[in-house]
Amino acid sequence: HPALLREMDAPERLTGFEVFVDNIPLPKRKTATRPALEASDYQPVERDFAFVVEEKLPANDLLRAVKSSEKTLIQSMQLFDVYQGKGVEPGKKSLALTVTLQAADRTLSEQDIETVSKKIIDSAAKLGAVLRA
Repeated sequence: HPALLREMDAPERLTGFEVFVDNIPLPKRKTATRPALEASDYQPVERDFAFVVEEKLPANDLLRAVKSSEKTLIQSMQLFDVYQGKGVEPGKKSLALTVTLQAADRTLSEQDIETVSKKIIDSAAKLGAVLRA
């Protein structure tokens, strides 16, 4: 309602909704090897990495290398920036990605996160990628 939006000092229209996860119907036949929605009781952790790579290296190659570095804790990845210009030498590009880590059975410790981060950096280095400072 416009009056509520003014009271909330909202600059645009808002939409609200509620999802009752328990009311989502199960599949009629078992085609999936895993549930469509897997919720964890443990907090995910996101880490950003920016790698300088050869200009001709496809971003997907880097994403595959990162994903294969830790198959259990890496839940998802997203490329969010490709940069060429000041600070990146000619013939190279910077690929920045967000990696989401999450364990199914525990909260990740700082040591867990550091270990996975090192695996990611080492795996990217096999493609000639260097962590951007």
